[in-house]
Formats: sequence, C-alpha cells, structure tokens
Amino acid sequence: MQQSLSDMRRDYTRDGLCESQAPLDPFKLFRQWLSQAVETEQPPVEANAMTLATVDADGRPHCRVLLLKGLDEQGFTFFGNYESAKGEQLAARPFAAMTFFWPGLERQVRIEGRVERLSSEESAAYYQQRPLGSRLGAWASPQSRVVADRSALQQLVAVTEARFAGQEPPCPPHWGGYRLLPDRLEFWQGRPSRLHDRLNYRLNDGQWLRERLAP
Repeated sequence: MQQSLSDMRRDYTRDGLCESQAPLDPFKLFRQWLSQAVETEQPPVEANAMTLATVDADGRPHCRVLLLKGLDEQGFTFFGNYESAKGEQLAARPFAAMTFFWPGLERQVRIEGRVERLSSEESAAYYQQRPLGSRLGAWASPQSRVVADRSALQQLVAVTEARFAGQEPPCPPHWGGYRLLPDRLEFWQGRPSRLHDRLNYRLNDGQWLRERLAP
C-alpha cells in the first residue's frame, strides 16, 4: 500500500441536509434518497446494498452485506436462509441494524429496529420472481455450513437440478423473508471539515420525532 491509512481522507462538499429539506416522515426521506442513489450511483455500487448487523445468543455482533428487496410503511424487507448463521441470530435475538452508504452522494442511512419473519405467502411470492438459478441455489446451499470445496457445492447444485428437472421448484421451507420494523433512522450527509449533518428520527409513542445530532 503506497499511501498510509492515516493519510487517506476526502472532504465532503456535495450537499447539506437541513431540517427544511427533511420531511417529518423518515420513510418519505428514505425513498427520496434511495431514488437519487439509484439514479446517481455507478456500478459496481448497488444502491439497495446494505450492511445488516445482528447479535447472536451470546451477545456477539455479526454483520454482512445484503440487498434490500422491499419497503413499505411497516418496514424494510430482505430475504435469506432461516437456518443460516444470520437466521439463527435473528431467531435468538430478533433485532437488527442496517446501514446504507452511497459514496457518490456522500450519504449514509442507519436504521435500527425489531425484525419479524414475512408470511409464507409473501416469501413464496418473492421467491417465484427470482431467477431459476437463485431458486435452485436456495435449495442446494447449506448456507453458513462447512463444505469440503467448490466441487462439493457444485455437486449439491447438480443434485438439486436433477431433483426439480422439468418442474418449478417451490419455495423451500427453510428460506424466506424478514421485515425490519424501525424505531430509529439516522440520515447522514457528509459536510466539509467533518462537520457532517445528522438528522435522527426516533419513534416515540407511535410518532416520529426528528432531532439533529452533533457530528
């Protein structure tokens, strides 16, 4: 590495975030920012990519990058294997945090809240929209479990392809969706000299309170 990590920095000058620009409904602001990220961010950045943080039964944190696949007035939707490490952590402690980072816009959104499973009907509806390879992969992959090597995984896929040859694979019982029901959203806009804008929304007696946080 040619450059020292301690010397790596950039100044954020693209935009600001004032209360006059921010609606009282955080979902409305998130949709605005996500729409702008979809239009602005360039590949390989995926605007719906997020870091999802969970905690296991021992209180140890874990995080990974996933894709947001749905948003409504209830919350934020993502999918995965219920028997994976992530699924076991959410079963033990059904709370999580999400972080979206859009470097082109110099923006970040942090979201925290309780997590619930989607209904089997909702999970099946999304599953059927996925490419066939992804649907077969949900059956074939023992997610988060140790496999001998790549060829062992490919063999599992081959067995699954043979099992469902000539038919549509149904949604696996061990796979489906989650919805994070937020009680906190923080919108971060980079500003010069690290004096960033941070608007925090927190749920209080069913109402969203908006407040500015020091950078």
